[in-house]
Amino acid sequence: MLKPVSPRPNFPEMEKDILKFWNKNKTFEKTLSKRSHEKSFSFYDGPPFATGLPHYGHLLAGTIKDVIPRYKTMQGYRVDRIWGWDTHGLPIENIVEKELDIKTKLHIKEMGIDKFNEKCREKVLEFAHTWEKIVERTGRWVDMKNAYITMEPEYMESVWWVFKSLWDKDLVYSGHKVMPYCPRCATGLSAFEVGMPGTYQDKQDKAITVKFESSDEPNTFFLAWTTTPWTLPGNLALAVGGNIDYIKVQNEKEKFIIAKDRLEHYQDIIGNNVVETFSGQNLKGKKYKPIFDYYKGEEKAFEVITGDFVTTGDGTGIVHIAPAFGEDDYKVAKENDIAFFMPVNDMGEFEIEVSEWAGESVIKSETNLKIIENLGNKVIKVEDYKHSYPFCWRCDTPLIYKAIDSWFVKMTNLKEQMAKNNNDVHWVPEFVGKGRFANLIEGAPDWNISRNRFWGVPIPIWRCKDCGESQVMGSIKDLEDKTDRKIGDIHLHKIMDLELNCSCGSKAKLTGEVLDVWFDSGSVPYGSIHYPFENKEKFERDFPADFIAEGIDQTRGW
Repeated sequence: MLKPVSPRPNFPEMEKDILKFWNKNKTFEKTLSKRSHEKSFSFYDGPPFATGLPHYGHLLAGTIKDVIPRYKTMQGYRVDRIWGWDTHGLPIENIVEKELDIKTKLHIKEMGIDKFNEKCREKVLEFAHTWEKIVERTGRWVDMKNAYITMEPEYMESVWWVFKSLWDKDLVYSGHKVMPYCPRCATGLSAFEVGMPGTYQDKQDKAITVKFESSDEPNTFFLAWTTTPWTLPGNLALAVGGNIDYIKVQNEKEKFIIAKDRLEHYQDIIGNNVVETFSGQNLKGKKYKPIFDYYKGEEKAFEVITGDFVTTGDGTGIVHIAPAFGEDDYKVAKENDIAFFMPVNDMGEFEIEVSEWAGESVIKSETNLKIIENLGNKVIKVEDYKHSYPFCWRCDTPLIYKAIDSWFVKMTNLKEQMAKNNNDVHWVPEFVGKGRFANLIEGAPDWNISRNRFWGVPIPIWRCKDCGESQVMGSIKDLEDKTDRKIGDIHLHKIMDLELNCSCGSKAKLTGEVLDVWFDSGSVPYGSIHYPFENKEKFERDFPADFIAEGIDQTRGW
């Protein structure tokens, strides 16, 4: 006989009763045990951080991640649904820094990397139990008891194997490039991270137009415009467009060189008495006097060069070149053999040679104002300039562009195969794959995968201090064999003091960087099952995934 049904059912209580029934009868577990591995439907579940509670986006994605696997289960497929936890990187480091009132990376080194990393380990799964309760309450079937965790040695070992595989294919290199850089976190970021949703914010800065006096013609000045006055102490060249027309404008006291198309924006200041017209090519090689004395004795500096990036859309048509602080600046300076100096330290503060502002942060508006004041009558125009500007996606600090040493993956060598693979993916909606993601692949620069931080998977490169030879570990056993000791944890503080014998007779030391957290979590297909050290048959059967469902932001990161 059927039980009576209340005309006013209590749906929340009914849901709880269903959950109790599933748990008591191990319904989810039976959907796996009663289905053969030979008929499997593979699914990768992108790992969230457990440093906060799930939000609407997690719950929406989680529902989609539940619906499709249930449907395939009802069709007779075995669908392993393993949860994962993302545990490394700046998200947890920033939380620990706030809790311990750590202001800079130097403070971390002073307290000890070991203590800092262990605090990160302690905090990273703080909300895991709450997550489990919420996910279960939504009715989702997923195995959270056997979750993969990116800080576990087995997962990290698989990440090392992925890195070593790229290294063996000559797809990893060390380079000195201008990269987006967070002075708060004291590390470079990748172009992918800077392109993530919400990274760009409206920011108001002081844009100034500066006079650079010609060395050849007294009282004749090149006019250059910049929105980053703090980069002027690093000025080493001026760039003009070779095919752009320039003019020399004379007033009662001085002469000014500016792009012809920009005169109307400056004629109220410099007048409109044009005494000469010439192409940018005619300016190449001209010398000028430095506006600061820091590098005035440098022979290969303070000259006019040409660059195809120079436009007349704004400014003066003359670009001030600071090779340490701009991708175009760095490239064109290198092409013209212009000297290179780095006047800013890892914390985004001026070095001691910039004596007036040594130790001052370049991202503070006060620093820019001090520089403008110091320049005095060399500045002919100051404007408020509102523009879209990149901020650190984790700590919300304005980024700078800074030349740093980093490890890169040669994305340029992988683009063709990636594009082919992308064409084989069924995207929903289609425009994300055929448009957004395809464009991302096409325009992808080489990937900066190194971070000068602490809580993450160490880049497994030991480099000899004398001959420069590199030794790359692809497993924990590789390192054990090289050091003749048992190794459990491979976090930075556990292995940073290990030295390896080099063929030249000297010693090799760990380079000391950790991997970009997106490299870390992106290794899920391997790390989640400890491949290739275990589960080879499972990997070969289930790779690549039949189904992935993530937020659109993950198309740039994970």
